[in-house]
Amino acid sequence: MTAAALLLLADGRFPAGGHAHSGGVEAAVRAGRITGPGSLAAFCLGRLHTTGLVAAALAAAACGGCDPCDLDEAADARTPSPALRATARRLGRQLLRAARATWPAPHLDAVAAGHPGGLHQPVVLGLAARAAGLAPRAAALAAAYEAVGGPATAAVRLLGLDPFDATALLARLAPDLDRVADQAEAAARAVPERGTGALPAASAPLLDVAAQAHAAWPVRLFAS
Repeated sequence: MTAAALLLLADGRFPAGGHAHSGGVEAAVRAGRITGPGSLAAFCLGRLHTTGLVAAALAAAACGGCDPCDLDEAADARTPSPALRATARRLGRQLLRAARATWPAPHLDAVAAGHPGGLHQPVVLGLAARAAGLAPRAAALAAAYEAVGGPATAAVRLLGLDPFDATALLARLAPDLDRVADQAEAAARAVPERGTGALPAASAPLLDVAAQAHAAWPVRLFAS
C-alpha cells in the first residue's frame, strides 16, 4: 500500500467536490439536532456505522475488482433518497475527474466512457484507490473517514465550533473507523462468492428524510 496515496485521497483539499457537501449536518443544525461538540459526536458516530459502513464496503469491493455496475446498483438499492442518489453521482463524476488526472488508469477511462451519468461516489472512490495502488481496506478507511470528516468540517462552518474540538472528535473516532474498515473489507471479500447481497445495508432514515427536505431549500450554504 502507498501510504502517501491514501493521505492524498483522504485529504479534504483533494478536488473531489466534497467541501460543498455537509453530509446531512446543515439540515441537522437547522432542526436543532446538532448544537455543539457533544451532539456532533453522536451524529458522526451514527453516520459512520450506517451510511459510512455501506460506503466503506462499496469502496473496498470496487478497489478489490468487483464489477462497478453491480456495485452501483447495490448503492442505488441502499440509497432510498432521490436527492442523495443524485448527490452521490454528482460527487462520483467530480471524483472521477480528479482521479483520472491524478492516477491515470484504463479502468477509470472505461468508467468515464461507459457511465457519462456517473457512478455512486463510494464506487468511484474504490476505483480511484485501485488506480492509486491501494488495498481494499485502505479504500474502506478512506470512505469511512470521509463519512465523518466532511460533516465535522461542515459543523465548524455552520456553528462556529472550535476547530480543535472538531479535530479532537475525529481523533476519538479512530477506533470506530478501524472497526468499520475491518467490517467493510470482510464484507467486500464475500462479494465474489455471494454477490452484492453480502454488502451491509445499514440505513439512516432520518438522513434520507432530511436530505429530501434540504434539497428543496431555496437558500442553503451546502449543496447537500
